[in-house]
Amino acid sequence: MKLLFLGGAGAMAKAILPLMRDDEVFEHVTIADLSAPVATERAEEFGDKFSGIAVDATNHDALVKVMKDHDMAMSFVGPSYFFEAKIGKAAVDAGINYISIADDYDAFLAVHDLDDDAARAGNKILTGFGNSPGLTQILAKKGYHSMDTPEEISVNWAGGSNEEIGPANILHVMHLMTGTTLQWRDYQAERVPCGGGRKVVDFPAPIGRIPVFYTGHAESVTLPRYLKGLKDVYLHGGSAPAWIFPFVAKLAKIGLTKTHERRMRTLKFITPFLPLFSSKKDPDKSVGRVEVTGKHEGNPVRSTYTYVGHIARITSLPCYLAAKWCAQGKFDDKPGGVYPPERLIDDYEAFLAELSGLGLEMDLSREREAIT
Repeated sequence: MKLLFLGGAGAMAKAILPLMRDDEVFEHVTIADLSAPVATERAEEFGDKFSGIAVDATNHDALVKVMKDHDMAMSFVGPSYFFEAKIGKAAVDAGINYISIADDYDAFLAVHDLDDDAARAGNKILTGFGNSPGLTQILAKKGYHSMDTPEEISVNWAGGSNEEIGPANILHVMHLMTGTTLQWRDYQAERVPCGGGRKVVDFPAPIGRIPVFYTGHAESVTLPRYLKGLKDVYLHGGSAPAWIFPFVAKLAKIGLTKTHERRMRTLKFITPFLPLFSSKKDPDKSVGRVEVTGKHEGNPVRSTYTYVGHIARITSLPCYLAAKWCAQGKFDDKPGGVYPPERLIDDYEAFLAELSGLGLEMDLSREREAIT
């Protein structure tokens, strides 16, 4: 497979470039960045299989032209609320498959509008194959099928502030704490304020027990669409140290994060102060916890799964593996369309086993525990 890797020179992509280098499925990888020198420098680190080019993801015609020289496009470009539908549309027009780590709920809703176009073209848009969303939906699907009558799914994630992230991640946090998002309550979608719904979740080390909030990730939108019969689906996120998300919520409350343009200006202003947001004492890993509750053989049960790792690894590995499976023809039986993970991955046990083999640390042992 000849892959166009948009954003492949960024911090999130570094973890999977060595895997692509050593994987025969990926015959050539074109790393695309706004800066040709940046893309070329990163490509040269990994040998002849890689090349680097300059691509502006907002230039539709130029992007389509580049895509047509490849079999598949992968995007780590963000923020996804701004880019996902644009890049997905270019992939449909170019006639190739596309995969991303898009995380915002409104990015999913926007790219989902391409479902009919992708179906007619016979192309697959694999959206949201990071950690949250991404791995979380695959774990949710595992839990959903672990019991007779699943009723509620609670997805929780948290990031360590000592992680290496880029500007797109900061814009994403501003966005997911601004305005409203969608949760699934009593069998229907419900608008809730971002930053509301505070609760405390016990995550794996090094995050531990921290407060989390309603945030604008996609799981609470996608899961009830494709895992039928659920009464409630909740999505909460947070950070360690815990004060960061409430601080961003205050920025949102005074209007500094209301639009993409305002977020860009706010980012420019706060960039010199970003070192104040973390210290070496803060966690340098991110975590997720997925709980599915319901009934099995008439008794109340809960399946709980967790994962932990550096954000670049836990975000990029699901995307790498799904792209590989796509290239290997494992999704050829599915028609064209827009696919979040739970719609696409039927053999979730095999997918999780391969992720574990790649070093992604998960605890899947607490399945179908009795609730007393």
